[in-house]
Amino acid sequence: MSTTPPGWYPDPSGQHGTRWWDGGQWTQHVDGPVQPTGRPRLADHVPTDTVFVWILALLPLVALPISLLYHPEFRYQTIQPGGVRSVDPLSIYTPGYFLLQAFSILLYAAEVVLAFFDHRALQRRGVVRPFSWGWAFLLAPILYLIGRYVVVRKVAPGRPMWPLWVGIAVAVISVATGIVRAVVSVQQVLA
Repeated sequence: MSTTPPGWYPDPSGQHGTRWWDGGQWTQHVDGPVQPTGRPRLADHVPTDTVFVWILALLPLVALPISLLYHPEFRYQTIQPGGVRSVDPLSIYTPGYFLLQAFSILLYAAEVVLAFFDHRALQRRGVVRPFSWGWAFLLAPILYLIGRYVVVRKVAPGRPMWPLWVGIAVAVISVATGIVRAVVSVQQVLA
């Protein structure tokens, strides 16, 4: 015997909205089909791009010149007693290195905060369940930008997505610059 009281419950077959449970078994009494709940569309006059999403898309450009200021000078030392040649850690971990790391953390935090403000601005403009700003913690900001525009395309189809395309271009430039810098650093170590 079931302890579930009689009442209307979601239909276990999924064909109807609800089905009557009489306390012992499902009956033939059903209530309407399941209605999908989507996001309501935004009016055409409501803008979907915020100042926060533009800053978020362009902010990694600030990091490029800063990253180019750090030039480690690889020095080698011989470790006794085996006479093994190794890179001197003090030649890599300079004050410039630690300033670059601190700047990177601040930039990361700014990207997460900008995603939060953008999320809040979209809610104020009427977007129901905008893409969660918490995703900016992972691969910030490109993951947030892509997810954001997946939702925006549902509520405002046909709108331009310039911040997304700019963000992707900035990400490609950043990755290409990082690869070049890594190749140059490896060549310095091997020289």
